[in-house]
Amino acid sequence: MRNGKMQHITYLYNVQVAPRDLEAGDEKSFDPFGERKVDNPTTDCDTLTHLLKASLGTGILAMPIAFRNAGLLVGIFATILVAFVCTHCAYILVKCAHVLYYKTRKTEMGFAEVAETAFNIGPKFGRIFAKPFRYLIQISLFTTYFGTCSVYAVIVAANIKQIIEHYQDVDADEYNIRLITIYLLVPLILLSWVPDLKYLAPISMVANIFMAAGLGITFYYLVWDLPPLSAVPLIAPIENFPQFFSITVFAMEAIGVVMPLENNMKTPQHFVGICGVLNKGMSSVTLVYILLGFLGYAKYQDATLGSITLNLPTEEIAAQVVKILIALAVFCTFGLQFYVCLDIGWNAIKNNFQKKPLIAMYIMRTVLVTGAVFLAVAVPTIEPFIGLIGAFCFSILGLLIPVFIETVTYWDAGLKGWVILKNVIICVIGLMALIFGSRSAIMDIVKLYE
Repeated sequence: MRNGKMQHITYLYNVQVAPRDLEAGDEKSFDPFGERKVDNPTTDCDTLTHLLKASLGTGILAMPIAFRNAGLLVGIFATILVAFVCTHCAYILVKCAHVLYYKTRKTEMGFAEVAETAFNIGPKFGRIFAKPFRYLIQISLFTTYFGTCSVYAVIVAANIKQIIEHYQDVDADEYNIRLITIYLLVPLILLSWVPDLKYLAPISMVANIFMAAGLGITFYYLVWDLPPLSAVPLIAPIENFPQFFSITVFAMEAIGVVMPLENNMKTPQHFVGICGVLNKGMSSVTLVYILLGFLGYAKYQDATLGSITLNLPTEEIAAQVVKILIALAVFCTFGLQFYVCLDIGWNAIKNNFQKKPLIAMYIMRTVLVTGAVFLAVAVPTIEPFIGLIGAFCFSILGLLIPVFIETVTYWDAGLKGWVILKNVIICVIGLMALIFGSRSAIMDIVKLYE
């Protein structure tokens, strides 16, 4: 900004030019990364650990059934396409945030603030949408991740219940899963008291180790006595593809943690770029998703179930260990998912508790976790309902809104034709995810109550 006039910005994906690189800065320019003050900032390794944990959730266990709905060959290329689109949308969200840091002289912004700022300083016709977009993002993120915390509590309790039933030879009723969920309340509250992402990084690392060990044992079952691949369909019927699409998009989507992770980095400029944290993490995640989906479907074919763990022989010790490891991984991941809710909730009320902010924050942590656990206790079958909310919210948050933010951020500089075409294609994909994902979730709810 010079003499009240905005410098011209030439749009490139790897470089922002104005006329010097905006993100490189010079001795006279404002450097948001150098000016940023964060207590206990995370390293690139810490951030990568969190990103891997956010993306390698329980959704990965459904990849074999996703491949069953796509076919071996189509499943590989379609998974790469979905991963590319999801990663690209997270990428442009962060790149736009970095440009807005320079324009507004701010050092950090949340997802909702990025959207509001982009619309406020963008074209005049879009300014009326600034506040609505902010509230839409905040409400959608909070609702989705709060519900996810409840689902995680149910998943952990359900896995514990299955192990108890196997060894005690009892058929525990729904009351027992509620009781187990209540027992989880105190450990989950203690987990929520971890101060920040820096101290949460070792827990995410432990979660990654548990998940890796569980997947490692699962891969052992899959490659042992693998049937000939020639017997497995390469292409599934086209009418099954929407099911593949909805499963894969919502398994990979982690847009809610992107800005909190970037905001807490010691070197936020390392989050994006060809060899940035985002690309490193999502490349690894995509490879694991493809391997599990491919091998799981190749192994069990038409007998593939909704979660690959259901295909494992429950009477064997190794298969029981997988359930325990996944339950532990989900438990350790609770803190990262909860951080999104905490970040939104605390920013909304912190100005009212300036005298004793630390006490107020820990009370808020406790209340939120208690609410999530009680929701899980009240409705143990909550997962399909949260799936419907997630299908609606993640389609909008993860695919559509980043495209809108990019459009208004670079509006004054002018958008190249290929960028407009790319954004239109992503919008179509986002609408498909919204429709197919909602349809799939509604069908799950109907089956639940048949």
